[in-house]
Amino acid sequence: MAVTIRDVAREAGVSTSTVSKVLNNWSSISAETCARVHAAIDKLQYTPNARAVSFARGAAKNIIFLSSLKKEEAYHNPHMFEILCGVHKELSAHGYTVMLTDIPRDSAPETFLTNLITSRAADGILIHGSCNIPDMAKILLETQFPHIYIGNPGRRSRICWIDTNNGLAGQFAAQHMLECRYEKVAFIAESRTDYISMQRLNGFLGGMYDYGYRIPDEYIRYTDSTREDAYRQSLELLALPKPPQAIVCENNTLALSLSKALQENHIRVPDEAAFLTFDSYPYSALIEPTPTIIDIDVYDLGIQAAVMLLRKLENPSLLVQTYTTLPVLRQGCTTVVQKKKK
Repeated sequence: MAVTIRDVAREAGVSTSTVSKVLNNWSSISAETCARVHAAIDKLQYTPNARAVSFARGAAKNIIFLSSLKKEEAYHNPHMFEILCGVHKELSAHGYTVMLTDIPRDSAPETFLTNLITSRAADGILIHGSCNIPDMAKILLETQFPHIYIGNPGRRSRICWIDTNNGLAGQFAAQHMLECRYEKVAFIAESRTDYISMQRLNGFLGGMYDYGYRIPDEYIRYTDSTREDAYRQSLELLALPKPPQAIVCENNTLALSLSKALQENHIRVPDEAAFLTFDSYPYSALIEPTPTIIDIDVYDLGIQAAVMLLRKLENPSLLVQTYTTLPVLRQGCTTVVQKKKK
């Protein structure tokens, strides 16, 4: 039969509440009593239940990771799982469990969020940017519940957030293209309403402009985020009277379609046309030749989000609003430094 806290209390000659206080390091318990309790624990080989200890402390030792989990979410939100893995690594190292939770689609998500917080089933919450919750900021601020939003909710928001700097990633793309001496560069984006896509596009345009290059309107293509539309836009770019020397694809789903269009038109990469994309996952490994990538380590983003939440738990008044995890250029075979013109 498993040893219980009552057995320890009986062996040490104290109450069960005293044993609980010793387990939770209460300073009001004398050193002599603590020694007796620990001696009884060692003798009986008692292993405290982690959740029971946490409950005694008034803490759940549990963190909610709130995200959209609808069917085929991995195709629309491919980085969420990698972020979650980083979160789990950091939180588990500090004795926390992570509860992955979906936002409801058949009821009010703001009511759901309020109930999550007031239930005290968790000590804090990480909210992925895929969650569209009305009055989210108001609920988090009024309840003062420890939180980190993974994404950028906007300049005027007073909630705590952490994000990757997609605008800087766009600047990295522009810098690489210019280092390769590509001057006529196009950009294939997702829709105009896609926040990350617009950040990367604006960063790219700004980076090119800083060096005196203005991208013509016909070189900027918006899609409905499908491979079919990206393929169509790619064909239109390649058919222009003055086609671009190189193309930046906002993600590798779009790059996969561009690669198909280049192959079907027998355009040699990178000799006749070069391209670059963002992110290694999910399609970069399927693209031939191996693409040059501006990559952001979203696993590290998950780790940093967890680190910031742990700091928030220690200091509830802490305001966290920051970019983290710098972009990294991974040189592939789809871009190359051009020879100087004589």
